[in-house]
Amino acid sequence: MWQGFLLAWFCGIVWYFGTCYWIFNVMNLYGNLDAVVAALIMVAFCLLMGLHHGLFGMLVVLMARRSILGNRRPLLLAPFFWVAIELLRDRGIGDPWNPLGNSQVGNIPFGRIAEFTGVYGLSFAIVLVNAAFTAGLLLYGKRRINLLISAAAAAVALQMGILAKPPQIPATNSAVLLQQNVALDENWTPEFFDRTVAEFVQRSMDAVPQDKAQDKVQDKDKVGGNALIVWPESPTPFSFSDPKLRHWLSEMAKAGSAYLIVGGTATTEPQGPQAQGQPLNSALVVDPRGTAIGRYDKIHLVPFGEYVPFQNLLFFANKLTREVGNFAQGTERRVFDIGGIKTGVFICYESVFSDEVRQFAANGAQLFVNISNDGWYGETSAPFQHLDMTRMRAVENHRWILLSTNSGNTVAIDPLGRVVAQVPRNVRTVLTAPYAAETEVTFYSRHGDIFAWICVVISCIALFVRTRISASGLLEARST
Repeated sequence: MWQGFLLAWFCGIVWYFGTCYWIFNVMNLYGNLDAVVAALIMVAFCLLMGLHHGLFGMLVVLMARRSILGNRRPLLLAPFFWVAIELLRDRGIGDPWNPLGNSQVGNIPFGRIAEFTGVYGLSFAIVLVNAAFTAGLLLYGKRRINLLISAAAAAVALQMGILAKPPQIPATNSAVLLQQNVALDENWTPEFFDRTVAEFVQRSMDAVPQDKAQDKVQDKDKVGGNALIVWPESPTPFSFSDPKLRHWLSEMAKAGSAYLIVGGTATTEPQGPQAQGQPLNSALVVDPRGTAIGRYDKIHLVPFGEYVPFQNLLFFANKLTREVGNFAQGTERRVFDIGGIKTGVFICYESVFSDEVRQFAANGAQLFVNISNDGWYGETSAPFQHLDMTRMRAVENHRWILLSTNSGNTVAIDPLGRVVAQVPRNVRTVLTAPYAAETEVTFYSRHGDIFAWICVVISCIALFVRTRISASGLLEARST
């Protein structure tokens, strides 16, 4: 078992070094940590996260040792173990970054399994095919050849989906997504604030279709009858309690006959006469009359970015961000009526949590809007990994997603997970993003991670039976 654990742990460490190397950049360039400390944090992260792979390897070996079924058939349990551990990473550890099934987000026919099982069904299928290859290598003669051919045929058949080009899904509306491209260390003087906000407003208004801008406000209840403008999460000092900002937003909404979704900060209500409210990472929704109709407060906060876990133990944590996060959690996954289209808004890192995003669809959302600031990742692969995980949320829930980011990737994603419109990264610009309301509720949106929990149950039963078999064998050996 320890050989299986160590080998799998090593593979996990290599995997995380290869895919999450950008943690060093975040800690060193943007968290103001010394290079040595940043490197140690990255190494610690890879060592700890690699333990999940180690646990998988140990469980597979445990099932194979002294098995009454031989050393091949227990490989059938490998996909169940893998999915159970991926669910552990999500629910127990809170870091489901880059699940195996996400590699199939561009394989449209195969990827649609996620509408029923979530991304976990794709992970299951990948491990199952690889377990079949492994079983074939443990056989001899003609049986080996037959199983390897069968596994290869299955792999090819599943991957042929990348050649499929389903027709475009009609888009009935368009939104204006502003890519602000604001530097993380910008000096926001009052003059710079006014000049920059004025530019944001002008760029947004210039991109509003003329037929939308000329609509009457009284037609706001018409589905798609008004423009939609989205400003992302960004390092702008936008406080929704600032009357000047509220005036800018109100006037823009009225002038453009537009709904606004704007990233910024709010504050919780103080809990006493001497207390101060905590900041909230929020998205404000404004209607075409210039009235704020609601706000979504981010629920799943980023550790070491928006709050510091184990703050008393981690004395260096206050250096991890330029503006130390002490954010409060939101409490409700709200769905807003935007021109007759029920819209769910989630913020940045929340898009990697499949069960949390699907709750917006379960609550009636027909469109998803994701606002994000991926500038912290720099020019690494992290923004593209983040984009692919957001695309998988579109597939699972069969929803359009409007992804508005500070510096890129700002895109429109259709319900099959395809990027259908985008703008270049690291420029201040706007994207006219197509979208439509989708009313179909997928099995996954309605029921969540049932498939993954079934894998957990099967894994637990298998371990229990294996333990009983081992205990019985030990008793028999002692009695003889």
